[in-house]
Amino acid sequence: MTAVVAPEAAMTARFLVRPDAFDRLVDRVVVEAAGDRDLAIRIVDQMLAFLAASARNPGVGLAPSRLVDIGWHVFVLDTREYAVFCDQVAGRFIHHVPNDTTNEPARQMDARARTLAAITDAGYAVDMDLWPPADAGKCGSCADEGNCSASGKEGDENQGSRIPR
Repeated sequence: MTAVVAPEAAMTARFLVRPDAFDRLVDRVVVEAAGDRDLAIRIVDQMLAFLAASARNPGVGLAPSRLVDIGWHVFVLDTREYAVFCDQVAGRFIHHVPNDTTNEPARQMDARARTLAAITDAGYAVDMDLWPPADAGKCGSCADEGNCSASGKEGDENQGSRIPR
């Protein structure tokens, strides 16, 4: 059973990166989030909490919401900063893995529940507005169905589900 962290005791994830790196990520997400800076700040914070939870739970099948995944896509494109973050937080690279086979609502809800529990268990606050049940486990641009997950230790757990090019 997941212990609920009182909101006042929960941590923000923004301090997992340097302030200048956080600001750069927010600026980039503003472009992707239709110019809403407040939303971009929340997205980046939740993305960092998601990645920290993924680091603690390799191979568990955690998945971002569409909005959180916007932040992840922005971060992973800054390969140097992202690699340093992964090394510091996980001791390994956290691969962004399109999951082309998880289109069933029940499986998506399971991934959402696992993800929110993992974020909470890691001590981070969950911004529920960024994790709506309707888009559980769906990202914005990975595949036609838009499903992504954080990789396991080897980064290849979805290898058999890739759509051939």
